[in-house]
This record gives sequence, C-alpha cells and structure tokens, in this order.
Amino acid sequence: MKSSDEIATTENNVVKKVVVYTVLVALVFISAMMVVFQVFEYRHDYRELSSYMRERDDLNAEWGRLLIEQQTFGATAQIGTRAVTQLRMFSPPAAETVVISLPMTSEQNK
Repeated sequence: MKSSDEIATTENNVVKKVVVYTVLVALVFISAMMVVFQVFEYRHDYRELSSYMRERDDLNAEWGRLLIEQQTFGATAQIGTRAVTQLRMFSPPAAETVVISLPMTSEQNK
C-alpha cells in the first residue's frame, strides 16, 4: 500500500499537470483568437487599400483628361496667334460681312 506522502505527491503531480494543461489550452485558444482577429484586420485594411487605389486610379484618369483639356485650350490660343501672325488672317468688320441664306425646298419644310 502507498503511504500518505506518496498519495499527496501523486495528487500534487496530477493537479500540476491539470493546471499546466489548462494554461496551455487557454494560451492556444487565445493564440487562435488573435490569429482570427489579425486576419480580420488584414482583410479590412486590404479592402480599404483597394478602395484607395481605385480612387487614386480614378483621380489619375481625371487628371489626364484635365491635362488634355488644358492642352486643347492652349492650342486654340496658339492656333489663333499663328493665324494672325503667319497667315495674316483677321475677322472682317461687320460692314464687310455678308450672310447668304439658301431658299427653302419642299423637302426641308416637312
């Protein structure tokens, strides 16, 4: 038969093992929950990053359109300047302007 010291030592060992296993299971559970939380945060941040990148692409496209529009307006002034200086073109005064109107045909009246 076992003595009371051996029984107490065995019970202490069992209690220590249960406590150690309980702590380990709790740590594994906490670790698993942290992994889930980190994956959630990653997906949320990635979705936000994708949204910002789409917005950046849209803004870059709009910037390109605005640059083309600016160049168009600049070219219009440049064409007018060249027409006056190089080709000696000008807008005629109202007295020299003649408006020609075409007679209406029966097909245009319909």
